Amino acid sequence: MITLKDFMETVNYRITEGSDFCWNCFGPNAYRLDSWDGDHDGHTLSITFDTQDQTVYLVEAFDYSKDRAYRFVNPEYKSKHDDEADERDVNNKEAWDDVEFVDLETEEDFLEKARAIISGEDYDTRVQVPLTLPDDSLFELMKMAHAADMTLNEYVEQILRQAIELELEKELDDIRPEYDFSEGVRGPVAAMTAKKKKKDKK
Repeated sequence: MITLKDFMETVNYRITEGSDFCWNCFGPNAYRLDSWDGDHDGHTLSITFDTQDQTVYLVEAFDYSKDRAYRFVNPEYKSKHDDEADERDVNNKEAWDDVEFVDLETEEDFLEKARAIISGEDYDTRVQVPLTLPDDSLFELMKMAHAADMTLNEYVEQILRQAIELELEKELDDIRPEYDFSEGVRGPVAAMTAKKKKKDKK
């Protein structure tokens, strides 16, 4: 998990505000620190941690200039955080008006984005997904990536994208409205699809 030291180094030890974290999900010693650059079109980074044992519960990065908000919740406390949001009837996804949090999967991804936001640099808005593979599978993927003249990350990303696209196509095939009103034709979609397939074969 990200440490308090990681956060302080990322924000160059600039802290602008602090307060008790008033929810119960992180326990009685949870405290929040904010680092705001003073610009409403700039950024804020925040960390919520335990004042007794320094456990970090939550880190957030608000990029106001691009209307983006990123969050990484300590996996050991995420379900508690989500449950309390439900109990309080709070929209747990909303960062601010019309902007939702993007929940990140790895600490490294958060720190990369946070550093770029502070520096005013462009950054990858995609979410990094951790992937654990046995050594033999990893070796095979490395060989396949080399044969395709791609990095291992690029190759794995391509495989995942193709798998997601195939899954979406299957789901879309299963979800069809009862009637099709396109082009002034009223009739069952299944029949329309069958006709189209026959036409495409000719």
